[in-house]
Amino acid sequence: PGDQPCPRSQPRTCMKCRQSTAALVIRVGDPFCRGCFREYFVHKFRAMLGKNRVIFPGEKVLLAVSGGPASSAMVRQVQEGLSREAAKRLRFTPGLVYVEEGAVRRQSPEQRQQTLAQMETLLQATGFPYHLVHLEEALELPPSILQPGPERTGPSGPSYKEAVDSFIQQQRQDGDSGTSLPGHSTPDRPAGATPCLPDAAQTQELLRSFEAATTATAREELLEMLRTHLIVQTARDKGYAKVMMGESLTRVAIKLLTNLSLGRGAYLAVDTGFTDQRHGDVMVVRPMRDYTAKEIAFYNRFFSVPTVTVPPLFTKRREKLSIHQLVERFLLGLQEEFPSTISTVYRTGEKLSPEPAKASSESQRCLLCLCGLDTIGGEW
Repeated sequence: PGDQPCPRSQPRTCMKCRQSTAALVIRVGDPFCRGCFREYFVHKFRAMLGKNRVIFPGEKVLLAVSGGPASSAMVRQVQEGLSREAAKRLRFTPGLVYVEEGAVRRQSPEQRQQTLAQMETLLQATGFPYHLVHLEEALELPPSILQPGPERTGPSGPSYKEAVDSFIQQQRQDGDSGTSLPGHSTPDRPAGATPCLPDAAQTQELLRSFEAATTATAREELLEMLRTHLIVQTARDKGYAKVMMGESLTRVAIKLLTNLSLGRGAYLAVDTGFTDQRHGDVMVVRPMRDYTAKEIAFYNRFFSVPTVTVPPLFTKRREKLSIHQLVERFLLGLQEEFPSTISTVYRTGEKLSPEPAKASSESQRCLLCLCGLDTIGGEW
């Protein structure tokens, strides 16, 4: 009232350094300046990888990049972690994969080529090897994609400490400094060539498959399944042992409630956990699952992380929203009034065990998601 300013408009001091003026407030009572926010963001990424210790030194890791905020921030963290100036340097060998989905998003050939050119510029700037894959290629995947591959390391395999010691010893013998940052990017096709789109017949066949799905929810699930299969197959073909997905805390919370609504409650720990080992020879990890969408947006804004925007999944029918979109609107709406909503849903998922998703035999495994069947009745 009167001439008194609103208390929230008063400049706040950074909660970490206690000196600089805060540039953002992550949560209520958590103001950060830019420098401290960057340290907090980087530390959270390194701590997530260090705590779980599933990525061994020298391993080839494929980063799935969509061009969105989360995956772009993930690539930036890997870039900085592999630099010689990093305090706790990452020691794996990264590669990038981008799945182009313009056909099902109803982009024209010119728009698809423009998006491909933007993504290739972004991928080339990282200096990592990269692979461009079209969603149409999912129609030509081998039948082996529907079966888990042989696990690379079993219980008798080397421990994380043994792998680190072996890697350091090898680096000393080679006289290297220990960094695994590639010197230049290596695409699948000649540099400077115009991005090639799949044949029109392949595109039409893909569109017929999506049009056969009668609901928006079914199309969302089909797109997710085909995308995952393409990424896993690319990892197998190129010799990558791990795949990094850029799913944020917000996305994981939305996926938790979506899966419950779709009857996939038994597989929540596999679909949203840090590790996903259902594919056997390729492990999926989610190092961005501790970051909220707000944190990622501020990081990309403050430190100029480039992103590429693609249109949403297209639907010709005027129908209700998909379950995925309804859950997203529901959670984000609650988050505005109750700031702990998404983090509470996320922490609930942390308590789940992946054991129910394991299958004892091939006949008890789902053909599409490779999880254990939950349709076999028993005696009660």
